[in-house]
Amino acid sequence: MSIVKEFKEFAMRGNVIDLAVGVIIGVAFGKIVSSFISDIIMPPLGILIGGVDFKDLVFILKAAKGEVAAVTLNYGMFIQNIFDFLIIAFAIFMAVKGINKIKKKEEEAPAAPPTPTNEEKLLAEIRDLLKK
Repeated sequence: MSIVKEFKEFAMRGNVIDLAVGVIIGVAFGKIVSSFISDIIMPPLGILIGGVDFKDLVFILKAAKGEVAAVTLNYGMFIQNIFDFLIIAFAIFMAVKGINKIKKKEEEAPAAPPTPTNEEKLLAEIRDLLKK
């Protein structure tokens, strides 16, 4: 079997396509959540802790000299990314929890009682006749 044919079979499996769609939707969702955090959540949080903008929090490792930029450790951006992760993880957790709750309700739905077979009907008639 040629490598091209094997790759085609691999790429056309449903799992690979589902994964690709999930990644694309995840990236788009991540951008929305990142914007929500950096544009809506972090400014009020910065005001609450004294007007600090997390993006500006840096530790200077080497000062700038002339045209050479300073070497900085951007721990504020790290804090920002931690908030991004926590909110995205919580949103995904809530979505999965909701989906599992819906699936559980579907599984718990009472099944209709099975209709009696011809043999069971006949046995019930014999029982009723014997009772008389």
